[in-house]
Amino acid sequence: MNAVTIQELSKTYPGGKEALKQLSLSLSAGEVFGFLGPNGAGKTTTVKLLTGALAPSGGHCDIMGVNPNAQPEQAHLLSGIVTEHAQMYDTLTGLENLIFYAAAFGLEAKEGKQRGESLLRELELTEAKDRKLATYSTGMRQRLSLARALLHRPKVLFLDEPTSGLDPESAQNVNQMIRDLARKEGITVFLCTHQLRYAQEICTRYGLINRGSLLASGTIEELRARVFNSKSLHICASAVPEKLNFVKCGAGEFETRIHDKKEIPDLVRKIVEAGEDIYSVTLMEPSLEEIYFALTAGRKEDGVI
Repeated sequence: MNAVTIQELSKTYPGGKEALKQLSLSLSAGEVFGFLGPNGAGKTTTVKLLTGALAPSGGHCDIMGVNPNAQPEQAHLLSGIVTEHAQMYDTLTGLENLIFYAAAFGLEAKEGKQRGESLLRELELTEAKDRKLATYSTGMRQRLSLARALLHRPKVLFLDEPTSGLDPESAQNVNQMIRDLARKEGITVFLCTHQLRYAQEICTRYGLINRGSLLASGTIEELRARVFNSKSLHICASAVPEKLNFVKCGAGEFETRIHDKKEIPDLVRKIVEAGEDIYSVTLMEPSLEEIYFALTAGRKEDGVI
């Protein structure tokens, strides 16, 4: 069974705005899936449909086989949600907030407190557990929001800009926790962000969306192969034989285009056999950001957007 299944899912808001256009995706257990696109692309609408906050205009979606539109309470028990702006109770302490939400999820008082304290330790909030939430910084609130979403051990975790407002060290800790949740506990992470470089560091697979339409989905290798038919090879060397068709791009620096990394050993061998010294060899593969802009540029040329 897929952790998340989306089949031709569409949403048109009153007034005629088409926010989502026949989206189809499936996610396996333990994936860290990056759902990527600019603000207004359809990311939040998709999450609201998957969690039962919105009803679809067409198509179907489910979480672990549960239709969130027909069975929202059951879908909520299977999922956890962290939004960019954490909304909890400022007059309660960090621990009191977690105990309250644990009870809402059906955990008994003792279990809820133990689970809350465990998550506070893991997210380095123990020292602030007895402070009112009103005194928390933006980053602390964000970490507490993640703890709240994990209280009931969800099968699918929806994250909207999870490192927003975090300092570099806290962001690194949250990222490691996300990886561990997927790898060790089998939780499926559905991460929404417009920060493509960040997503490339943490996600195992991607869905690129723009103006409600899915541009492409797959691993970084699959997306590169789909969008670019060649790669750039950068070599630092004393010289390169002219017959190898390298372009000089600096003092002792040369570049060429290749179609497969298997070509690299033969090129290196020929340079060495010509009596030249090689100091470094770097395969310059397109980033997720470059892939996204290439896809959106292609759609503009086709008159789609």
